[in-house]
Amino acid sequence: MDGVPKGVPRVPEQRRPDSTPEPAETTGPAGPAEAAALRFGVLGPVRAWRGDEPVSTGSPQQRALLAALLLREGRTATAAELIDALWGEEPPSQALAAVRTYASRLRKVLDPGGEARRPGGTATAVLVSESGGYAVRDLALGALDLTVAQDLATEAEKARSAGDLCHARTTLRRALALWDGETLAGVPGPYAEAQRVRLEEWRLQLVESRLDMDLEQGRHAEAVSELTALTAAHPLRERLRELLMLALYRSGRQAEALAVYADTRRLLADELGVDPRPGLSELQQRILQADPSLAEPSSPAPEPAAVPVRPAQLPATVPDFTGRSAFVRELGDILSSAEGRVMAVSALAGIGGVGKTTLAVHVAHQARTAFPDGQLYVDLQGAGARAAEPETVLGSFLRALGTADSAIPDSLEERAALFRSVLAGRRVLVLLDNARDAAQVRPLLPGTDGCAALVTSRVRMVDLAGAHLIDLDVMSPDEALALFTKIVGEERVASERKAALDVVAACGFLPLAIRIAASRLAARRTWTVSVLAAKLADERRRLDELQAGDLAVKATFELGYGQLEPAQARAFRLLGLADGPDISLTAAAAVLDLPAEDTEDLLESLVDTSLLESAAPGRYRFHDLVRLYARACAERDELPPSERGAALSRLLDFYLASAAGVYAIERPGDRLVDHLEPTSYPGLRFDDRHAAQDWLYAEAMSLLACARQSAGQPESLPRAIDMLWAAHDLSESGANSREYEATAGTLVGAARSHGLARAEARALMTLVNVHHVSGRFERAEEEAERAILLAQESDDLLPVCWARNARGIIALYQNRHTDGEEHLSRAIEHFRALGDRPGEAAALCNLSRIHLATGRTQSAVALAQQGIDVYDGLGNSMRGANARYALGLALTQSGELGKAADRLREALEVFRDSRQRLWEGMSLFRLAEVDLAARRAARAAANAEMALTVLRGIGGEWRRGNVLTVLGRALSGIGQTGRAQVCWQEAAGIYEELGSPEAAEVRALLSPVQAA
Repeated sequence: MDGVPKGVPRVPEQRRPDSTPEPAETTGPAGPAEAAALRFGVLGPVRAWRGDEPVSTGSPQQRALLAALLLREGRTATAAELIDALWGEEPPSQALAAVRTYASRLRKVLDPGGEARRPGGTATAVLVSESGGYAVRDLALGALDLTVAQDLATEAEKARSAGDLCHARTTLRRALALWDGETLAGVPGPYAEAQRVRLEEWRLQLVESRLDMDLEQGRHAEAVSELTALTAAHPLRERLRELLMLALYRSGRQAEALAVYADTRRLLADELGVDPRPGLSELQQRILQADPSLAEPSSPAPEPAAVPVRPAQLPATVPDFTGRSAFVRELGDILSSAEGRVMAVSALAGIGGVGKTTLAVHVAHQARTAFPDGQLYVDLQGAGARAAEPETVLGSFLRALGTADSAIPDSLEERAALFRSVLAGRRVLVLLDNARDAAQVRPLLPGTDGCAALVTSRVRMVDLAGAHLIDLDVMSPDEALALFTKIVGEERVASERKAALDVVAACGFLPLAIRIAASRLAARRTWTVSVLAAKLADERRRLDELQAGDLAVKATFELGYGQLEPAQARAFRLLGLADGPDISLTAAAAVLDLPAEDTEDLLESLVDTSLLESAAPGRYRFHDLVRLYARACAERDELPPSERGAALSRLLDFYLASAAGVYAIERPGDRLVDHLEPTSYPGLRFDDRHAAQDWLYAEAMSLLACARQSAGQPESLPRAIDMLWAAHDLSESGANSREYEATAGTLVGAARSHGLARAEARALMTLVNVHHVSGRFERAEEEAERAILLAQESDDLLPVCWARNARGIIALYQNRHTDGEEHLSRAIEHFRALGDRPGEAAALCNLSRIHLATGRTQSAVALAQQGIDVYDGLGNSMRGANARYALGLALTQSGELGKAADRLREALEVFRDSRQRLWEGMSLFRLAEVDLAARRAARAAANAEMALTVLRGIGGEWRRGNVLTVLGRALSGIGQTGRAQVCWQEAAGIYEELGSPEAAEVRALLSPVQAA
C-alpha cells in the first residue's frame, strides 16, 4: 500500500551492544553443565529448560530477576538496577539481600554441577557476579526465544527486501509462533511491565507486517476473519483497520470496507477526539473512487510446498534404563517388520510399577528411524477413575499431524476414519500408554501399511485382534541389582553387594520399588546400603506377599511412607483422599487445615520423596497407585477416623466458598450467594473478575470431582449441589460442559436416593441449565417442573424463581407464548419477594423476548431497557450483557439496526471477556441477523460462520439449525446459492429430527432453489 512502510519491524531495543561479549566457541567434551544446553523463554511465562527437561525458575520475584538479566542479553545489571526493576520506587528493607538470595537460587538450578570448564580450564557459569551486579552469559545460540524471534524477523526482512515474500511470510509466522500467551506472564515489577508493553507492541507490528504480506500475495479473503478479530481486540490501532479495509475491498466487499472507515472515524472521535490519520482517509477516498491500483495482485505468489508435519511426542527415555534385553530385541524385531504389513501391534501387560512405560518408551526411541514420518504418544489414564476418551485423543493426534481444528469431525467414528486416512502412506509409530482395555485402544490404531502401535496396560489384551502380547514380569536379580547400582552409585554398592541384593529382593525385583528405594538412599549420604537393607528386613515395613500384584507396589511405598515425619505422613494420607486429576496448593491447604506456606513446604518435601508429583507451579498430583496406597494408609493410620471426613468436608467448603466468590464478583447484587449452604472453612477472596474466572476454569475438573465424591455423603450433598450451582458458568463454557452435565446427573440421583427434596430441587436446576444450553428443551422443561414442586414442598423459593424463569424462556423457544408469559410474570413476582433485583432483571429481559415474539415491539424494548438499568446500577456487566442481547433483538425487530448492532457488540465483548462461549456464539448469530436486515449479507455470512465455529460442541442442534438458516440467507444474498442450499438442507434435517416447526420455513426457502 502507498505510504506504508514495507519492512519487517525490528524489536524496539538495541539487541547486542558492542560491549556485550559474544559466546565463546568451545571444543572438546562437554562439562557437566554443558551436557544438556539451557534454553529460556520470556515470550510467555518465564521458563527454563535443560535439554527437554523443565528447570524450576522459582517464585515470581525470582523469575522477575531472571527475566531482567535475560533481557539485558549479557550486559551486567547492578544490584541497584535489579532492585529498581523488581520493586520500583518502594523496595522492601531487605531488597539487596533478597536479590542476592534469588541470584544464588538461580545459580544453583541453572548450574547444578557447580561450574563448567572451557578448553583452557577457565570456569564459566550461566549466571555470573560481576562488579557488584549480575549477568547471564555464555548461552548457546538460540537459547532465548526472544533472540530467536529477533533473528527470524531479521531473516524475514531480508527475504522481503529480496522479493521472496513466501519465505518472508513463513519466517514471520515462525517468529510469531514463539509467543506462548502474555509476555513475561505473572512476572511482577515495573521493569517487567515496561518490557511487556514493548514486546507486545513489537508482536503487533510483526502481525501487521505478516498480514500486509498476506494481502500482497492475494490472500485477502483469508485475512478478513483474522483482521476482524484483531481490530476487535485493538480497536484504536489504525494500521489494522487499514489492512482490514483493503482486505475487504479486495474481497469484493466495498461497503464493508467503507463501514470500517466510518466505524473507525466514529470510534476515534468518541474515544480520543481525533480524526483518522491521513493514510486511512486517503485509502477511503481511493476505495470510493475504485482506484485501480488497489486491485488485488494479478498473480499471487505461490504458497511454498507444505512440509509434512512430523510429530515427535515420545517422552524422554530414562538414562539409567537397565536390562530387559530379550524384550527389547523382541519388540524391536516386531516394529522393524511394520513396513509391508497392514499393522504391527504389540501390547505389554503387567502390574503397576513393573516398567511397562519405561520399556515401551525405550524401544520406541530405538525404533524411531524406522518411522521417519513421526511418533505419537498419549497417556490413556486407564488406571484412573476417568480414562481418556478416544475421541479426545484422536483430536490431539490429528492436530499433531497437521490437521486444522476446523477439519476435525465431532464423532469418534469420523475422527478414527480421518486418523487412518491421514496416516495413509506414512510410517508413524503410535505409543498408547496406560490403556484401560481393548475397546479404548481400537479406535486409536493406525491400521495402515508401514505404521505400528505399542500399547501398555495392566490387563492382557487378549481381545485385541492381531496384537503381539507380552507379559512383563519383574526384573531378574542381576538386572535389579544393576538398576539399583546405577541410581545409588558403584562405590556405595560395591562394598556392600550382599546388602544390595537383600534390598532388591525385599523390593520384589519390581522396577518402581527399586527406583524409589534407591532414590531415597541416594538422597541420604549418611545412610549405608546395610541400613536400608535392615529397614526393609523389618516385616513391619513390607508385606509378606511381595509377588502378589499390587502388594509389591504397596511394599515399596511403605518404605517411603515409613520414613516420613508425622506432619508429612498426615499430609500424604489426607491428600490421597481427594478425587480429581490434581490439587492446587490452596485446596491442599484446606484439606490439611494449614496455612498455604506450611502446606507448600510439606508438599514440596513429599515431591522430593517421589511420593507426590509437581504437576505445574502450585499444583500437585499423585501417581494413581500411590493415591490408592495413601488412601489405604488413611484408613489404617488416620486417628481419629473422623478426620478423614473432616478433611474432605474442608475441601468441599473451600470449593463452595471460592465458587461463591467467583459468582459474586461476576454478578454483583445477585442473591444466589445469600441462599447457599453455610461453610465452616473459608474460600479464596477475589478482587479481580479475571482472576476469579481463571481460578474457576483452572479448578474445574478438581471441583467437579469433589462434587461427585460428595454424592455418597448425605451431610455433604447439599453443599456439593450448591457448589455446582454457583459454578454453573462451567456448563456454558464449552470446555467443561460434558463433565458438568455428568456431575449434575450424579448429584440429582444422589439427592433423590437420599430423600433430600430441597437438595434435589437445586440439583435439578443445574440440570435444567445444562439441558437448556444443549438445546434439549423438553427435558429442561420436565426437570424445571419437578424442581418447582420439590422446592415448594421444601419452602425454598430461589429454585422456584429460576425454574419459572427457565420455563418461560423454554416456552418462548417452543412458541408457547402464553405459557411463557405466565411463567415469567410469576418469576418476576418471586424475585421481587426475595429482593433479588438481578433475578428480576433476568426475567424482565426474557419477558421482553415474549413481547417481541407476540408483536409488542415497543414494550419489548422498554422491558429490556429496564433490565439494563438494573444491571448497570449494580455494576453487573455479565448479566448486563444478557440484557443488551435482549435489547439488541428488540431493536432489530423495531428497525433500529444501528442501535441493535451496538448493543449486540457490547454484549459480545463482555461474553468473550467472560469466556461465555454459548452467548458469544449467539451474539454473533444475532449480529448476522442484524447484518441481513441491513442488507450486509457478506458481513452476515462472516458473523454466522464465526457463530458456527464458536458454538461447536455447545448450544445444541436447534441453535445450530438457526445459525445455518441465517448463514444460508446470507450466502444467498451474496450469490452463493449452492452453499446456501447445503446450509438449508442441513438445517431442515436438524429441525425435522427435532420435530421443530422451523422445518417448514426452511423447506420453503429450499423450494425456489430446487425449482431453479
